[in-house]
Amino acid sequence: MFRIPTGPLVLGLAGLLPFLWGALTAMVPALGDWALLTLGGRFTAPFVQLSYGSVILSFMSGVLWGFATRQDRWLPYALSVIPALWAFFMVGGGPTTAAINLVAGFVGLLLLDWQFAKAGWAPQWWMKLRALLTGIVVISFLPLIL
Repeated sequence: MFRIPTGPLVLGLAGLLPFLWGALTAMVPALGDWALLTLGGRFTAPFVQLSYGSVILSFMSGVLWGFATRQDRWLPYALSVIPALWAFFMVGGGPTTAAINLVAGFVGLLLLDWQFAKAGWAPQWWMKLRALLTGIVVISFLPLIL
């Protein structure tokens, strides 16, 4: 299997911290209360996960757009904007609905990642990284959904 380069792996794992923090503040009421009083509501569940999840789906559209620039075809460009549009149109309607829609967005993004990798538009190690990160992101949303 192809080794994930250290930079993308470390930065990808660091990018999970807001998702994990949100899950912790949802699962540990005392921590959620402390974070609310100390950091403000924006940095507690569900707000940190929902806002950050929308940002990351949009960011990932940009990553896919970057892969598309190496092609001379319109299809990768068209596919690359789907995660950002999903975040824009589907995140709303209350925290549970928004969390479910973000999970669906991240699963859909993983399918796009797979398509980009299969077509040779992404690096060979891409799916190994994306599967790891997506799995953790999806699990981090469970406290908001269940």
